[in-house]
Amino acid sequence: MPPEAPQTGTDARVGATPPAAFLRVETLTKRADFQRASRAAHQATPGFILQMRRRHADERTSADIRVGFTCSKKVGNAVARNRAKRRLREIARLALPSLGQSGHDYVLIGRKGATATLPFAQLQADFARALAKLHTRS
Repeated sequence: MPPEAPQTGTDARVGATPPAAFLRVETLTKRADFQRASRAAHQATPGFILQMRRRHADERTSADIRVGFTCSKKVGNAVARNRAKRRLREIARLALPSLGQSGHDYVLIGRKGATATLPFAQLQADFARALAKLHTRS
């Protein structure tokens, strides 16, 4: 059970409700999952590439939504790749519970010179737009 939100003080917001438990999205780790996603539908944006794959009924997992992140060495050194992946993880964490569809795998691929430097708001908007386009295609 989540803790109660403060009712008074500096942390209390007007009309705020107690925080709800968020949906935990499973992370892809197996190479085969990434390869299957690479053969599925994709949408390129200025900051990243989004791949989406509907899982078959025989692929049983504990999570409804799975997501993977990848950045090649073209993105930069380890520091640049890690920064890009952190940003991709955050936009997925914020948007997938509400915009993602059950039974799908999503893979976000970082782009050289863009994923780590574009404004975060633009990455979020691009992600929502790419999800909408992919979901209307399928």
